[in-house]
Amino acid sequence: MTSRKSTGTSATRWLGVVVLLMLTLLALCGLVFSAEDVVQGSTVRLMYIHVPSIWVAYIAFVITALCSATYLSSKSRSLVWDRVAGASGEIGVIFVALSLVTGSLWGRITWGTYWVWDARLTSTAFLFITYIGYLAVRRLGGTHRQRARRSGVLALLAVIEIPLVHFSVKMWRSLHQDASVANTNAKVELDGLMLFSLFLGVVSFTLLYAWLVLHRQRVLFLEDAVADRGLDAAILSRRDEAQV
Repeated sequence: MTSRKSTGTSATRWLGVVVLLMLTLLALCGLVFSAEDVVQGSTVRLMYIHVPSIWVAYIAFVITALCSATYLSSKSRSLVWDRVAGASGEIGVIFVALSLVTGSLWGRITWGTYWVWDARLTSTAFLFITYIGYLAVRRLGGTHRQRARRSGVLALLAVIEIPLVHFSVKMWRSLHQDASVANTNAKVELDGLMLFSLFLGVVSFTLLYAWLVLHRQRVLFLEDAVADRGLDAAILSRRDEAQV
């Protein structure tokens, strides 16, 4: 009979296959099948990466905060919540960095420069730096539970920045455009395949995020096991998880 852990590992593999297929389809739709924009031309193709990237970054940081809150508020204080929070935070940093890079490329083509001290760009960069600090705090010395407590408090404070970033284009004068697809008042029309490609990118990147979190939290479990019991015990524990 297959163990529960083995079933979870198999499900993760299948999720990886689905993610790979969806990303392949996204590449084809975004680079080949989708038409150019009448105003921005091929620059619009960056949207299929830029928008899903910041979407996933928001999700990742919210999950980090929720897992941290669960750890801090629960009586059991299971370190599983802390490891998922840490994994989600690491992946969120990668995606917000990807959002900054693609946004800079779009800015170079549209504005003529890679960077301006715009409200959206500046607040996003500050969000990125904040979560770099969160990851640094996780690497400070101390026990696992000390790590979970201090990083959990920081995660609950850092997540407050997300509304600031998202609504920065409304709160201050900004070169960055407001939401177009999600804004019902925006007079923006997207070709059907453009809208499909954008939606596919959001779904694909979200599933990629879930797949990465599942793998990364397992690596963090092994790191904790190495610190507690040594390398041999950690490898044995990982083998037991993958076997029937």
